[in-house]
Amino acid sequence: MTTTTGTAAVQRRVVWLWPGQVAYFGPSFHLDTHSAAVHTLAFGIDTAFTITMSGGSVRRLRSVLIPARTPHRIEGTGRMLFFYLDAQSGCIESVRGRMRDRSTSAPADHRATAELLSYLSGPGRPDPAEIRRIVLGGNAFTPIDHRIRRTMETLLADPGRAPAATVAAAVAGLSESRFLHLFTAQAGTSYRRYRLWARLLYVGAAVAEGGDLTAAAADAGFASASHFSDTFRALFGLTATAVLSQGTEIIIMAR
Repeated sequence: MTTTTGTAAVQRRVVWLWPGQVAYFGPSFHLDTHSAAVHTLAFGIDTAFTITMSGGSVRRLRSVLIPARTPHRIEGTGRMLFFYLDAQSGCIESVRGRMRDRSTSAPADHRATAELLSYLSGPGRPDPAEIRRIVLGGNAFTPIDHRIRRTMETLLADPGRAPAATVAAAVAGLSESRFLHLFTAQAGTSYRRYRLWARLLYVGAAVAEGGDLTAAAADAGFASASHFSDTFRALFGLTATAVLSQGTEIIIMAR
C-alpha cells in the first residue's frame, strides 16, 4: 500500500509472522539468487516480475509457487507479496492445486491472483487475515503425519534447543533414516532447513518485540552473528540489515 506523509508518497514495507509462516508486502527488494527453506508464493502486485531458475529458465509472471530448496532469483519493480508456507496445516498441496500452470517444478498463475491484486490495490491498510484467506483458500487441508507435526511444533517453540535429527527421530519412534525421509516428504523441506527456518522466525519475533538482533540470533541457536547473516542471505537473497534499514514493520500474528 501507499501512505502519504505531507506531499511525499511513502510505500510501506511490512512483514507478518504466524507460527511457521511469513508474509512480506511492500516494494520489491533487489534479491540475489537464493534458496528458501520452505515453499514460497510470489506475487507481482503492480507489474509482472522475472524469475530465473538455477537451470537457466527465465519467465515473466504475476504469480509463482517456488518449492523449498530451489535456487532462483526474482527481479521486479513495484510492490511484491511473498508468502512463505510451512507444511503444518497441510496447505502446500492445496496451494499447488490452485496454480493453473503446473507444467514446471515451479507452478505459476495462482487462481486468486486477480482477486489478490485488486484487494492490495485498494484503499486502507491490508488485513493480513484476508491476504491469507485469498492466498491459501478456504478449503480444509489434509493434515500431515502427527509425528512430523509435533516435531515442527517443538522446533518452532524453542529453536535454540532444537534437537539433533537422531534425537528427534527417537522421540518420534522412528529410525533416523526413516524420520528424515518422512520429514522431507511431509514438510516439503529437510529437517535441517526447517530447523533454520524456525530459528529465523524466532529472531524475527524477538526483533518485532524490540529485542536486539544479535542477542536474538544467539538465543535462537545460531553459532555467531555471521552464521545468522549468512543463513538469512542464503534463504532470502538479502541481509537482515537490508530489510530492517528500510523501515520494515514486523507484526506478530496469532495462528
